[in-house]
Amino acid sequence: MSVTSTAPSGSPGNPRWDRAFFGHPVGLSTLFFTEMWERFSYYGMRALLILFMTATAAKGGLGFPASKAGAVYGLYTSLVYLLGLPGGWVADRITGQRKAVLYGGIIIAAGHLLMAFPSLETFYAGLVLIVLGTGLLKPNISTMVGELYSATDKRRDSGFSIFYMGINLGAFVSPLVCGYLGENINWHYGFGAAGIGMTLGLIQYVAGAKYLGTAGTKSNGTPRDVALFQRTAAGLAAIVAIVAALMFSGILDANRLSDLFGIFLVATVAIFFGWLLTNKHFTSEERGRLGAIFVFFFAAALFWSVFEQAGSTLNLFAERNTNLHAWDFPLWGLFRASYFQSFNSVFLIIFAPVFALVWMKLGKREPTSTSKFSIGLIFVGLGFAILIPVSSGVLVSPWWLTLTYLLHTIGELCLSPVGLSAMTKLAPVRVAGLMMGVWFMATSVGNFIGGRIASVYESFPLPTLFAVVAGFAMLIGMLMFFLSGRMKRMMGGVN
Repeated sequence: MSVTSTAPSGSPGNPRWDRAFFGHPVGLSTLFFTEMWERFSYYGMRALLILFMTATAAKGGLGFPASKAGAVYGLYTSLVYLLGLPGGWVADRITGQRKAVLYGGIIIAAGHLLMAFPSLETFYAGLVLIVLGTGLLKPNISTMVGELYSATDKRRDSGFSIFYMGINLGAFVSPLVCGYLGENINWHYGFGAAGIGMTLGLIQYVAGAKYLGTAGTKSNGTPRDVALFQRTAAGLAAIVAIVAALMFSGILDANRLSDLFGIFLVATVAIFFGWLLTNKHFTSEERGRLGAIFVFFFAAALFWSVFEQAGSTLNLFAERNTNLHAWDFPLWGLFRASYFQSFNSVFLIIFAPVFALVWMKLGKREPTSTSKFSIGLIFVGLGFAILIPVSSGVLVSPWWLTLTYLLHTIGELCLSPVGLSAMTKLAPVRVAGLMMGVWFMATSVGNFIGGRIASVYESFPLPTLFAVVAGFAMLIGMLMFFLSGRMKRMMGGVN
């Protein structure tokens, strides 16, 4: 029997489809566009989120002070990444990755479409659904990309690079589309557009499922896992209902809820790393590498706490402290604050190949992982440092924020891919999957801190706020540089 007739239509073994998408399995196109539309929905809504919350009721917003809006924003973005951990478990044990992505996309679309209706209840309900849906979709679609290739297929890395371009394409387009609709016509039109984008992604995901072969169809659960999931889901629903009742009754507000979540995050990180670093089943070399992972975790969380203020602090700065009229143009009209959210993706698309080439050209002179973390932290700090002298009240040129986003992108290119690679190389084999979850947790912690920083936007002079953010990031960056020798010993030969 021929290979063509036995292999699933989207599998690596089918000659017809194996190189149909830029030399890659055609199933990659299905996942590429699914992720593109999911990121379109996420970044489109995120570009509007804090602007909508802080806009007055007369302008169609919620009229939240920055303190409350920052707390909601940080809680939301933190949970989006944190729920990737249980989302991966659900796929592994209950549904398989393919169904997890489908169910996640449906929940995300429902959340965005709920936010298209103008009420506080639909706003909060929409955020909850988006958090739950993203937790299911985000970690599992990446796993499916890997399953399109055999273990020895040399196209795997370039396949992930193409997939990553889908992320940036969605993140580039969405703030322009959703931002235009939201800021020029009606906030809820922007949220609705995000929901339509996710719906389009779902349609093509279902239509292109035949090209995925067996990718994402397996689950390793037992009846006990299913029962555990059912009990956990019921408990989570009960908690959400209780929190909603307390919030709408006025007993619990967004700031207090954010404080409680912050305590939970700190306790989770402390317990998790305490268990890892004191576990006697690890060798001394493994404990040294786990110690290095902890240092990288702390540095990454700090980096993301600064970088992810793009959608909060820097979004408010764009709206309130930037002369947007300087970039008005005839067909599009007034340049809007949300449009800046596209800049990071543009810079990533331009400079990612440049950085990859530079690291290869340096060869043995390539900086260590620790040094790259140091560079990343210094550049993300510089992004805020350059705003200090121009943030005293006068509307500034949009070029200042453009430079900030450029510096932040350089920092991201130094730290983000390096951190992900370091986790895979340093983690003991028996906890490798768990360590990948640590990277999501660092992003979650960083997003939470970033939201809380945004909550004091109206409480401190901006030069002081920006100086503290920039100074702390750059100080830790320099400390990482001085620790590079010790970190190299802890990493046990891993660069």
